[in-house]
Amino acid sequence: MKIGIGLPSTVAGADPTLIAAWARQADTGPFGSLGVHDRLLYDSLEPLTTLAAASAVTERVDLACLVAIAPLRPAALLAKQAKTVDALSQDRLVLGLGLGPREDDYQVSGVAYALRGRIFDQQLAELRMLWRRADLGPQRGRSRPKLLLGGGSDLALLRLARYADGYVHNGGPARGFRSAADRVMSAWSDLGRPGRPELWGLGYFALGPGAYEEGRRDLLAYYAFTGGFVSRIAAGLLASPEAVRDFTRDYAESGCDHLILFPTVARLEQVERLAEAVALL
Repeated sequence: MKIGIGLPSTVAGADPTLIAAWARQADTGPFGSLGVHDRLLYDSLEPLTTLAAASAVTERVDLACLVAIAPLRPAALLAKQAKTVDALSQDRLVLGLGLGPREDDYQVSGVAYALRGRIFDQQLAELRMLWRRADLGPQRGRSRPKLLLGGGSDLALLRLARYADGYVHNGGPARGFRSAADRVMSAWSDLGRPGRPELWGLGYFALGPGAYEEGRRDLLAYYAFTGGFVSRIAAGLLASPEAVRDFTRDYAESGCDHLILFPTVARLEQVERLAEAVALL
């Protein structure tokens, strides 16, 4: 299993100029990817723009968008943005797409929240055609980025099996990932897809003195919209090297191909602390 590290692009109050230094340091470490989240109404950076910036200072790691809220973006623009980042990074973009759970993001975008599933279905079909167009450049490298989809409903799994290369889980204990992965595999097989989908997972970390409380506050703020469930999310924060290693081993044993651990503290030393934790695996 590969291990990635998230960029601090959704840590409220983070200095945007930290992105380049963070990406540069991660690219020289044990990580297989850099990850970003997506949220519109929040103190955060736009994910595909952030990955474009990271591509300029990295050479090796995958650049993973986990996940962009697809219905907020016109399909043609999303296709162009993705191809651009993929070309800039020399075929390193991993494009995760999903619906997003926050109604306020849709309200400010002028997109009907109730129609988001229907819009997403149409987008996925359009993306296939758009990426085949010769006039939707840049015309270099592969024809499209690797595509992951999230979601746990039966309809989401059908979308994944029909259009995607893999699945991205929304975090939490490895047992939840394992259950979701089994359903993904069944949907993939039922549709007659050859091979197997890539399985991606994620978690959150805050390492070092004083980091736990700071990271917990960040998760409580970011996931406040989930109501009472936010305390369960915050309880999963990985706050020691031992917790990181246990979590990582559990995901590896559950069949995860690529696990990205996202920071909840926007300090550059977090990259080194996570690198030291995973180096002992």
